[in-house]
Amino acid sequence: MAAHEQDGDLARSQQKHWQTTYATHPGMYGDQPSNAARHAADVFHEADARDVLELGAGHGRDALFFAGDGFTVQATDFSPIGLDQLCAAAQTAGLAERLTTTVHDVRDPLPLRDNCVDAVFAHMLLCMALSTDQIRALVDEVARVLRPGGAFVYTVRHTGDAHYGTGVSHGDDIYEHGGFAVHFFPRDLVDTLATGWEPAEVHPFEEGELPRRLWRVTQTLPH
Repeated sequence: MAAHEQDGDLARSQQKHWQTTYATHPGMYGDQPSNAARHAADVFHEADARDVLELGAGHGRDALFFAGDGFTVQATDFSPIGLDQLCAAAQTAGLAERLTTTVHDVRDPLPLRDNCVDAVFAHMLLCMALSTDQIRALVDEVARVLRPGGAFVYTVRHTGDAHYGTGVSHGDDIYEHGGFAVHFFPRDLVDTLATGWEPAEVHPFEEGELPRRLWRVTQTLPH
């Protein structure tokens, strides 16, 4: 089987798995924002950002936080079920007017025009079942849609994580545990993705059970 066919099969299986997971466990991550989103909001406010694009928003705990913190939010995910839960929560919270959702797979170009958003946030989206080439293309897309001086905050699990190198290997530093495939980042990939940006701030942190070991990366597009 060709590599692109394997990538397509993994992408389809992961989308199905996330659809089932959100349907079975609605609001699975709770209603409190991630610490990464709290950090991102501070960065975005400092940069005088008004509109935020969140990639991989899921059921939307962070998107709702951004909307409640005064930003206009565009939230994308490849799970319609997750985004339906986000829309329902936004209606309940009175934030629907500040938030729009789009079903989108980040393996495809972002459905936005050039230089149209002030900030982009992605919590553990870049370390999903994406190939290194797909990750690089996605970051290029983020640079395309950001306005000059725009901030990009993302988090990824890295090769120091206890799950790295275990479970089902899909190649390219992608390993699957319990149906969830993760691309574990080596540090040189983070550095490569920061090429052409202002120097990146890389902050190590831990989250959840095990615990998961992640990097929070903050980088800014030059003016």
